[in-house]
Amino acid sequence: MIPDPDMTQTSPPPAPSPALTVFVDGIGLLGPGLANWAQGRECLLGAAPYQAARCVLPPPMALPQAERRRAGAVVKVSLAVGEEAVAASGLRAATLASVFSSSSGDAVNCHEICSTLASSDRLISPTRFHNSVHNAAAGYWSISSGAMATSSVLCARDASFAAGLLEAITQVAVEQVPVLLVAYDTDYPEPLYSARTIPDSFGVALVLAPARSERSLAQWTLEPAGCLSRLPADRLNDPALEKLRRDIPAARCLPLLRGVAGRQSGRVVLDYLEGSQLALQVAP
Repeated sequence: MIPDPDMTQTSPPPAPSPALTVFVDGIGLLGPGLANWAQGRECLLGAAPYQAARCVLPPPMALPQAERRRAGAVVKVSLAVGEEAVAASGLRAATLASVFSSSSGDAVNCHEICSTLASSDRLISPTRFHNSVHNAAAGYWSISSGAMATSSVLCARDASFAAGLLEAITQVAVEQVPVLLVAYDTDYPEPLYSARTIPDSFGVALVLAPARSERSLAQWTLEPAGCLSRLPADRLNDPALEKLRRDIPAARCLPLLRGVAGRQSGRVVLDYLEGSQLALQVAP
C-alpha cells in the first residue's frame, strides 16, 4: 500500500551543536625561559627575544611548611601558574572549580619509585606514595588555596592540554561558573627520559569565565564542529618557541596565548588526538 503523503511523518533535522563561549580572565605561565605571563606575552608578540633556559621552579610558599617540604616539581609549577592566573582574575581561589591536566604527572617521583622497586630495599616512603597519584597537584592546590569546589583531573598524553581545555570550557558553559584550568608537565630523568622525552617543566593556568568582565583578556569560542580532523594545528614563527610547543605537551597552549598577546581575531587550531584537532574562534 502506498502511504498517504499527508500522513507520512518525517523526523526534523538534528539541531546544530551550540557554540561554547568563554572569557579569559587570568593567565599564569611558567616554563623554560618564561618566568611568568608578562614575559611570555612579550616573547609571543616578538617584542622581546625568547631565550630558552632551564625552568626555575619557585617554592610553593602558600603551602604549610610540612607540605612544602614534600612538594615536587609538579606541585611547584602548577601552584605557581595557578596563583598567577587567579590573582590576575581578581577572583577568590577558594571558590573556583578546577581542572588539572598533565600528560605524565610527577615524573621524578615515578623515577624514584621505580628505582626503589628495582633495588634490594623495596620499601616505598609514605611521601613517595602520597605523591604518586595523578591528582597530587590538585590536592596540594586545595590545601594551599582552601578550595572546596569541584576538581577534575585528567590525562590524554600529548593531547592533555586540549583535553583539559575542552573539559574546562564545557564546565563553564554548563555550570555558568568560572573554572580554573591548570595544565603542566615535568621532565623525566634517565632512563625513562629515553622513552618519554619531555626536556623540562612547563605550566599554564587559565581562569575561564562565562561572562565578560573588566578583567577579560580574550573571548574564546569552541566551534560547533569541535574537533576538525583536516585542519593542521597552528605553529609559531619563532623557531625556539615552536620547538618548545612541540617538545612539551602543556606548551601546545602557546598558539592560543599568542592570540591573547596580540589581541587577535580569527581561528586557532590546536593539536588534539591523533587525526583530529581542536578549533576555536578567538577575539579580544
